[in-house]
Amino acid sequence: MPIRFSAFGRVFAPSWAMTLATLLLLALFVSLGRWQWHRGETKQLTWANFDREMNLPPVDAPAHFDSAPRYQAIRMQGRFDGEHQFLLDNAFYKGNVGYEILTPFTLTDGRRVLVNRGWVPFLGFRDKLPVITLSQESLAAETSVTGRLDELPSPGLASGRAPPASDANWPKLTSFPTFEELESALHAKLERRVVLMTGGKDTLDRELTPPGLPPIRHFSYAIQWWGFALVLLVLYFGLNFRKVP
Repeated sequence: MPIRFSAFGRVFAPSWAMTLATLLLLALFVSLGRWQWHRGETKQLTWANFDREMNLPPVDAPAHFDSAPRYQAIRMQGRFDGEHQFLLDNAFYKGNVGYEILTPFTLTDGRRVLVNRGWVPFLGFRDKLPVITLSQESLAAETSVTGRLDELPSPGLASGRAPPASDANWPKLTSFPTFEELESALHAKLERRVVLMTGGKDTLDRELTPPGLPPIRHFSYAIQWWGFALVLLVLYFGLNFRKVP
């Protein structure tokens, strides 16, 4: 039997199909709102951590990169590997498209870490890569680098990924690679963090900002989804409360 009751000279008698569709959409809207709200809370913690680390002075390279705080400022001594560099495709800087440059850096204790030296512009042709050579001073001797610990960029969709080519040509173009793919191309072990270079002769264009959308955007999206749920309920009852003839 369908739902049916009367009140104030009106009858409420929705069909089962409309009731089921309303319940499914209501659950979807509420879930999406909760998801966006949790994302906002997570992003709030990330942005607070970013602001805190930006006010702290650099420390020596940590014993374990993967357990050190994200965005921690560090200083390292070692050598760049200018022969084996990666270009991260689809990188934006001040509204312009280009590449971010990942250069292997060998610390004095033998560990290897990827240094994100910054951004270079796209030259207008996919088969023409920009010149990303390092200075002779950096290639000839050990150099000091300061920067901040970060993660590899991750895609919103898996289809945006493109691992580095397995041929012998360098530098290699890649998009949202994993550490395993970069290690396979280098034939060397890498620390599980990237250093955003902020000081040194070969630093390129850089804009240090918290990652992703601001927390308030996620909170506003959550409220929008919950607003859709409220509108859905109003429509459900409004369309099904009919005046008794």
